[in-house]
Amino acid sequence: MADVPTTPLNALVGREAELRALAALSGVRADPARPAGRSAQAVLLAGDAGVGKTRLLTELRDVAFAEGWQVVAGHSLDFGDSALPYLPFSEVVGRLVTERPDLVDAVAEAHPALGRLRPGRRLLGEESADSLDRGALYEAVHALLTAAAELQPLLLVVEDAHWADSSSRDLMTFLFTRAFAASVAVVVSYRSDDLHRRHPLRRQAAEWARIPGVERLQLEPLPSEAVRTLVRDLHAGPLSEADLAGIVERADGNAFFVEELVGAAGLEHAGELPWGLADLLLLRLEQLRAEGQEVVRDAAVAGRRVGYGLLSAVSGLGAAELDAGLRDAVGHHLLVPNRDDTYAFRHALLAEAVYDDLLPGERTRLHAAYTRAMLADPSLGTAAELARHARAARQPAAALDASIRAGEEAMSVGGPIEAARHFETALELLADPSLPADHEVDVATLGARTVDALVAAGNPPRGLALAVRLLEQLGEDADPVQRAILRAAVADTITVAETRLDPLAYTTPALAEMDPAPSALRARLLHLHARALGFHHRREEAREVGVEALSMAEALGMPRLGSDIAASLAAVNRYDGAADVEDVEQALHAAAESAARTGARQAQLRAVWLLGRWYYDRAELDRSRDYFTQAWQLAQEIGSSWAPYGFDSRFSLLLIAHLVGDWDEVGVLADVSGQSPPVMPEATLRAGLLTVQAGRGEVDQLGVAPRLRQQWEADGVVAITAAPATIELHGVAGDRSAALAVHDDAVETLSRLWRGRFNGQVRLAAVTLGALARGLDTEAADVRRRVVADADRVRESADLALRAQRESTDDWGPEGIAWARRLHAEHLRLCRLAGVDAPAEDELVAAWRADLAGFEALGHVVEIARSRTRLAAALPTGAEEVRTLLAAARACAERLGAKPLLAELDALGGPGPRARGNDDLTPREQEILTLVAAGRSNGEIGKQLFISTKTVSVHVSHILAKLGAGGRTEAAAIARREGLLG
Repeated sequence: MADVPTTPLNALVGREAELRALAALSGVRADPARPAGRSAQAVLLAGDAGVGKTRLLTELRDVAFAEGWQVVAGHSLDFGDSALPYLPFSEVVGRLVTERPDLVDAVAEAHPALGRLRPGRRLLGEESADSLDRGALYEAVHALLTAAAELQPLLLVVEDAHWADSSSRDLMTFLFTRAFAASVAVVVSYRSDDLHRRHPLRRQAAEWARIPGVERLQLEPLPSEAVRTLVRDLHAGPLSEADLAGIVERADGNAFFVEELVGAAGLEHAGELPWGLADLLLLRLEQLRAEGQEVVRDAAVAGRRVGYGLLSAVSGLGAAELDAGLRDAVGHHLLVPNRDDTYAFRHALLAEAVYDDLLPGERTRLHAAYTRAMLADPSLGTAAELARHARAARQPAAALDASIRAGEEAMSVGGPIEAARHFETALELLADPSLPADHEVDVATLGARTVDALVAAGNPPRGLALAVRLLEQLGEDADPVQRAILRAAVADTITVAETRLDPLAYTTPALAEMDPAPSALRARLLHLHARALGFHHRREEAREVGVEALSMAEALGMPRLGSDIAASLAAVNRYDGAADVEDVEQALHAAAESAARTGARQAQLRAVWLLGRWYYDRAELDRSRDYFTQAWQLAQEIGSSWAPYGFDSRFSLLLIAHLVGDWDEVGVLADVSGQSPPVMPEATLRAGLLTVQAGRGEVDQLGVAPRLRQQWEADGVVAITAAPATIELHGVAGDRSAALAVHDDAVETLSRLWRGRFNGQVRLAAVTLGALARGLDTEAADVRRRVVADADRVRESADLALRAQRESTDDWGPEGIAWARRLHAEHLRLCRLAGVDAPAEDELVAAWRADLAGFEALGHVVEIARSRTRLAAALPTGAEEVRTLLAAARACAERLGAKPLLAELDALGGPGPRARGNDDLTPREQEILTLVAAGRSNGEIGKQLFISTKTVSVHVSHILAKLGAGGRTEAAAIARREGLLG
């Protein structure tokens, strides 16, 4: 391991069992007490700060060496917003470059992406045409570890994963799930007490622990007896029992606290030490000589680790003084020497405490010294480190340049989140009044890069707001090219963000102001203009402009842009009902193949997503799922997990899982444990999960609805997903008013966001009618009339959307057809249950047969079961078809755990559990008894059940006789008392 002392430490105390377990779990050494074959590929070592994780890993290293293993380690550092992607793995590669250069060179030759992680080369900020391809990087790291292990079993240790950047965490996930052909063991440590509720590692660690081959070992506080032993071992001189007991009590089983308390025990005012750890650490600092304290303070400004050369340049001390100070700090266990000529703080909290204790002027001076040293010799640090120091030193020019380089570097290794932070910092620095006037930066290009990074990180709304603001700040008199760059950024982002902005309002003036001569920027603007025209359903114009853009891209030798344009041209006809289906399908396939062939990974992602959507719209769910899966995997490889089309593929897979009845898979896809998603994707996935919870009748999940409602305005997909589920849950809860209010709110919000009537309104209305109808047959007449009036209003509003769709040339698709039929059937059913304008029996049956056929064509499993249930309710009681329909519906509802649907089936009887009732009552008599108890007259009952009033009278007479009731009121009372109303 890189940052452990090379001198012997005190014997391990109180951790013998944990060491045996860790060695056995990792496979480094077999444990006779543990069953054979139980070693893990990876071990997660969790524990509070200072509890002894690093000490335990030091012992594991020694055990591994004794067993003939090689050990490499990487560390995550707390750089905050300046975190460098893949830092621990860059450290591992650097170690192997030092120890096995030939091996690294051989692997790098086969996997060039490995060069991205070589220390020194990362400083160059190499640009890549496809900067987000993380798949090759992952394969390269895996290949390097495998190759090293083929020479000698390899133990990889990643320390302080609680500080790891998102890219490093994703790479760890890849290594956990990818088997090795040689003996590779991975141990990852992290502070469990740092994992607060919103910490990105909290859920991810839980997810890692569920991966086969990954074990978790929690390091608990030391027991009191072990602490006492540790104190005696650490303290060479005599120690009173009172002092020892005080340390044991105050340490609370934390080995680091013990060490610090013991180290401070000899101070004159040791008894007055505050409980805070920082103060303890600073007291340790005061034990050093002057040069030692200066060295430690200088090192603290660097962070957890600092190279000897950099520290020498910063401290201003002579070689002898520096070495004496380092020797003093190492001797007092504040700094630890490493084999790579660096020094690390023994604990990160020590570095933080020392840094916080510096005076503001000291910090500024030291950050300035680090900045000068790195500018003089770039090999001394990374661009991200330079940006941090320069900004803290109030040197905006240096910080600006370094932030831009750091952003480019992050993008080159697939770290869009980190890149966006660096680029945004650069934009902030541009506004610094102390920035030299002659320090020129292309604001439009920097702004466009920042927008791209924000979109790739899954935050299009923020990217759009930034692009619009920068364009406004640029002014009308600015260079047309600069304005065109930002207008292109705005138009591009509009297509993937929820906004009322019109992309044509940006592409049209940009093209008008630009030089008409062919150029890369003009070709891109023509492409965006074609997409904007398609956005307005101006398909012929879109095709013409798209062809022009494609011709220009080909003439300029831009095959990747050409692939993206080809996908857009195919997409223009996607919703055109008059378009030839085979032509559109072939064009989409061709675009995807062209993008893959030219290496245009983002264009390939979009084209593959369009293919998935093409088949989804045609209810070819198996083929759709295949393409969405390909797109989702590609998105993860290129670092676009939360970006448009990447995240859209994941969400589309969730929708398909819901449709086909794979509800457990919905939960898996909606789980964002440890993934640090942006706000909107997380809300969208949560809304998708709510659809399953609504189907299962989990009314307690209504508490989630208000939080999701906060995101409706930002993304209509959240609204159109969450609103129907919320309406359904309100229906289950029996709150018609709330269900209706959600419907009205959703229609108003989405009509505003989506510029008028929208197809999803039909589904909203159909689900709302279903919620309004629940239990309606037992309501009083005035309530039923009021509900019918509400239902009529809902239906009439949805009919406007249907009319708008029929007047357009857009293809409605199986999903739209199914929900349009459901809307009609639900309205008829509600009128029948209310006994108001009740439809004829054959009309109701025909409506539900059409509805069933529609959902069977769509493949929507739970809605097929619902359709069967309600068709059975509309058919004459006792028919063989009824029993068949109910049996199939019940089998589905039971498999899904759809409790509301099961309750509806129970009320109808049929196969499976029946509604409770007197054995002497027939199903029809039980049905009539329920209506009698609800206060319905014989005439109203007859209309609802499609039987004559006289027949109802006969049934009522039989019911009274069987119950021994003297009248309808007494019969209702008996029914309620005996539980005969279901």
